[in-house]
Amino acid sequence: MSIKKKLPLIFTILVFLILLMNNSLHFFRSKQQLLDYNESQINMITQEVAFQVENAKKGSLYVEDLIGRELRTASIAIQKSLPAKHEDVTNEQLIHLANELMLSHITLLVKTEDDIVGVKSTDPHEINMGTKGWGYWYDAFEQLLALTPVNVEKGLTLPHYWSGPIEVASSNPDHVDKWGYYYDGSTNYIIDPYYRDNAVLEYEQNFGPGKIMTRFTEELEGILELTVFNPERFGDEKEVVHLNGNSYTRLSAEPIWYGSYNYHNEQIDVGLIKTAAKSGGTQSYRTTLDGKDIQKTFVPIQGNHEPFVIGLVYDYGLIQTQLNEELKEHILLSFIFMIFVLIISFIFSRSITKPVEYVVERVNEIAKGDFGKTLKADRKDELGILAKNVNALSISLKTYVENLKKSNEVIEFQALHDPLTNLPNRRYFQEELTKRIEHSKRTGENVTILFIDLDRFKHLNDSLGHTKGDELLKLTANRLKEALVTTKHFITRQGGDEFIILIEKVNKVESKLLAEKIILELNKPFYLNEKKIYLNASCGISIYPEHHTEIENLIASSDMAMYSAKKDGGNKVVMFNDQISTQGKQRPLIETKLRRALEENKISVYYQPKFDTNSGKITGMEALCRWKDDELGWVSPDLFIPIAEETGLIQPLWEQIMVAACSQLSQWNKGRNSPLTLAINFSARQFQEPEQLVRQIRRYLTKYQIAPELFEIEITESTLLNHTHRTISTLHSLKEIGIHISIDDFGTGFSSLSYLKKLPIDCLKIDKSFIQDINPDFSNSEIAETIINLARSLRLHVIAEGVELEHQRDFLQSKNCTLMQGYFFSKPLSAEEFYELIQK
Repeated sequence: MSIKKKLPLIFTILVFLILLMNNSLHFFRSKQQLLDYNESQINMITQEVAFQVENAKKGSLYVEDLIGRELRTASIAIQKSLPAKHEDVTNEQLIHLANELMLSHITLLVKTEDDIVGVKSTDPHEINMGTKGWGYWYDAFEQLLALTPVNVEKGLTLPHYWSGPIEVASSNPDHVDKWGYYYDGSTNYIIDPYYRDNAVLEYEQNFGPGKIMTRFTEELEGILELTVFNPERFGDEKEVVHLNGNSYTRLSAEPIWYGSYNYHNEQIDVGLIKTAAKSGGTQSYRTTLDGKDIQKTFVPIQGNHEPFVIGLVYDYGLIQTQLNEELKEHILLSFIFMIFVLIISFIFSRSITKPVEYVVERVNEIAKGDFGKTLKADRKDELGILAKNVNALSISLKTYVENLKKSNEVIEFQALHDPLTNLPNRRYFQEELTKRIEHSKRTGENVTILFIDLDRFKHLNDSLGHTKGDELLKLTANRLKEALVTTKHFITRQGGDEFIILIEKVNKVESKLLAEKIILELNKPFYLNEKKIYLNASCGISIYPEHHTEIENLIASSDMAMYSAKKDGGNKVVMFNDQISTQGKQRPLIETKLRRALEENKISVYYQPKFDTNSGKITGMEALCRWKDDELGWVSPDLFIPIAEETGLIQPLWEQIMVAACSQLSQWNKGRNSPLTLAINFSARQFQEPEQLVRQIRRYLTKYQIAPELFEIEITESTLLNHTHRTISTLHSLKEIGIHISIDDFGTGFSSLSYLKKLPIDCLKIDKSFIQDINPDFSNSEIAETIINLARSLRLHVIAEGVELEHQRDFLQSKNCTLMQGYFFSKPLSAEEFYELIQK
């Protein structure tokens, strides 16, 4: 047999022996690993379930206390709304109060000669219901009536108040209730408001262990069933309570607390569960149930509240099935590998027998210009030396040609592209725009320019550092490419944080929709070292030949439109128009006149009253800046405030407002029993120098003798996105003084629950756009209602602005939002007009 045939045969036999030994070892090792994995999986699952059960119990107690405190607040409200004698109370009054306070029911309990009974209630089952047999509940009632603190060591005790634990209702066992009981001696009855069913069980349904147990059984292969047993009651006869003509089992006495028990084997399970709970050790056994080879495991848990046992049913037959599947896979892979080795062996054998042919073939390829080809002839004879020399020559030729080509490409690319983002630069843009305009002149097609500028990028660049800022610009360039992947386009970086996009064959509507899509894409979070960064962008649009026919003017038009978008709050798209052109020409004039107005102290302060609709009184006002120029007339704040911020005039403007408003507040509050509050808007620029800002506010409050709690600063959500660290520090410093902090125009920016939780915020102001959307039938009110509920859940005050119609006021009152401002109550007033209003 020749060497050419011997080599493949020897290699194949050797590989076969190695694979045979490896597969045998793998089979036994896999079996042990599966058994170990099964055991670790059971431990992991039981630990997770135990953790969830304990968390559910802790969470339930915490939620119970929260509900109990809410019921006490409701009790006080009920007491203030009802007569002192139960004989004068009607069930209609109780039904109205229950609806008003969003309670399930309200019952009034009265002491008789030998019992405490329900005399009035929105729940018919509670009327004439006796409580004599209720154990510690009855003791708690007697202590309340005696005006002594309740000491039954269950539930929640507060002054003149006790809340019992969540339990099945003895008057109607079809329900589970959470009760509160209030008595302060001012009435001849105990006030008993309570929540029912979903109102009290929602926490456990949403966050209890039941969901994770279901997820384990559905998602983890082999886990057939999970159960949490009550070792004290499982296997015993049910403990039934007989009260008020009803029979039922208390929640705590149920034999199974969570999960299912479909794999019944109670005869064995009862003993093992009792043993596990008593000994503290895990118990398990294998058996066949419902045609399955299963393993049952019982793990005792000594919980912080009550001990329990977790039962887990595992499909033991899966282990053998997995082993058989793995064995089949390894045999198939071994067969494929044997064929592969056999083929490689033949190739290797042939390569040894024909080295000269191999060298000649490669040399011919290199000679034809295929530089870079190398010979794989690792030999120490003359043939090896020849191969090395040929390889060196081939690589040298390839390197020379590639370097020459790359140098030319780099020179050409750098001349036309931005070095940071690799996007085309201004020169390339000018050339491309010229070509497209020439093409447009021949075809009559539009050429659209989208001028995009990142909002507040300088602040991000300063806070993150220029290196991170450059990285963010690269990510922005990539995001723009992704947003336009389906559109024929040309993107260039104009410089700094400005980008220009050329689009062809789109009309006005299409170009605006495309620009809005791009802005939305840029609003999505960027990630720098796993840190989320949010960007806003403003976009201006100009179209050839509609807006201009000259290149420079066309670019300038899109730039002015972009600037108009920034002036309007940013993160918007604006199409160039004649008004923008006029405003662009007026801007230098407005800046000049504003400087003169500040120097001559001609800025006026108007006051928007804040009304409490419950009391019908004015509680305070918001100071608003107004400017009337001799030539321009009344200038809109939307026009001159952005100019003040950009030119640095915002600080002297703010100082004039502070002097006027604080002086007026000090005068108006003299002799008032209920002093008015003052709210002033703050600009994001003022938070760039936090220490100076805090000192200035302290100085004004001290100078005009204004208590800090009467002063409120209003900031927009966009302010929170800039100078985050400095802003948070400044707000905390102001909060420590006692100043109130309000988020203005809430919901119109990038709202984040995270900053609402970590910042010292006192109040949310619902933006007027959400109030004005409310219809007379209260439809289209979802956003306003959501903000009210959000504020309430975060323990924040909420005020609605822009209330102009009666049905808007009625809706807000129905949602317990009683602080309002708007033209329905009063327009912004001068100091004299405001004084006349508060005198009334």
